[in-house]
Formats: sequence, structure tokens, C-alpha cells
Amino acid sequence: MTRVTQDTQTTRLHSRKQPQSKTDLFVSFSKLALQGFGGVLAIVQRELVENKQWLTQEEFLEDWAVAQILPGPNVVNLSLMIGDRYFGFRGALAALAGMLIFPLVIVLVLAALFGGVADTPAAQGALQGMGAVAAGLIAATGIKLVGALKHNAMGLTVCWALAVLSFVAIGLLRWPLVWVLLGAGGVACLWAYRCLETKRPTEAAP
Repeated sequence: MTRVTQDTQTTRLHSRKQPQSKTDLFVSFSKLALQGFGGVLAIVQRELVENKQWLTQEEFLEDWAVAQILPGPNVVNLSLMIGDRYFGFRGALAALAGMLIFPLVIVLVLAALFGGVADTPAAQGALQGMGAVAAGLIAATGIKLVGALKHNAMGLTVCWALAVLSFVAIGLLRWPLVWVLLGAGGVACLWAYRCLETKRPTEAAP
């Protein structure tokens, strides 16, 4: 059963669009990083799923969940995962370099320029406006990703229940993110594993 699953995953990996080289990875993640002002989740989802088509909605949701749990910035973790998936360790380094080099230069330049005008009303208004737009982008991406839950092994009802529970815990009760991840995330992992184990005998039957 494991062999069949691995072969299926390999076939899916080679049948879809994918980065052509490590340079392609570097350039693609550089462009992605330069667009990610504030609402980076929305940009990543649009580029990798809709434009590049390197991932499906379901795969993006799964990979983003893993990137969320790992320490470090989510999008950096995701770039490492995708780079390693296609080109191994060197691919991971290429994707990581694309994510960091140009934004680092821009941040240093903007920090030097912004220091003298940070307290002006125009600068404060611009930051508040960008914050509102970023919130809208993240909300829109969340709505797009809801459709991928229909194919989740746990079922749509359980997925919605966990989503609402996480929202209440973080957004309303202000619980620390790490405890929500360990609590709700742990329960979700165990339940998903049980659901997958239940389905395997049925799928393996002739």
C-alpha cells in the first residue's frame, strides 16, 4: 500500500507544471517576495497555485499548515519545502535565496529613508492604509482555501469545527498560538490519521 501511494505521488509530481531549474526557483521566489507587502499569504497562494500551478489548492493548504507549525517565517519555510521537493538541498537554497536577497536590500534602503519621516502624518496614514489592504488580502485568500476542505479526509464538518475553535481561541480568547497549534493541531492530526487508516482497507480492496 505504501509503495502504491509513493508511486501515485511521484506520478502526480511529474504530471503537473514544475520549476524547470534552480534558476527558475530563484527568480520565481524573488518575484513572489517583491510582491509580498503585508498580505504575503494571498500573493503566495496566487503565484504558486493559480499562476505557476506548482501546487493544487489542497497541496498548498497542507504545505502551508506544515510551514505554519515549523519555527521561522511561514513563507520561508514553504520556499524551503518546495525547493527541496524538486531539486533537493540546492533547490531549497535557491528558493531561500530568492525569498531573502532582494527583500533584504529593499528593507535596508527603506529603513534608512523611512527613519527621517516615520513620525509624519503622511507616513502613518500610509502604514494604516497598507494594514487595511493586507487584512483584506488575507481574508480573501482564506475564503479561496475553504474549497480545498471539501476533499479533506476528516470531513467538512470537522474541518469547520476546528477552524471555528482556532478562531475563537486566537481571535477572541487571545490564547498563545503555540498552545492552539499543539492542542487543536494535535487533535486534528490524530483524527485525520484515524480517518486515513479507516479508508485504506476500503481503497486497497479490489
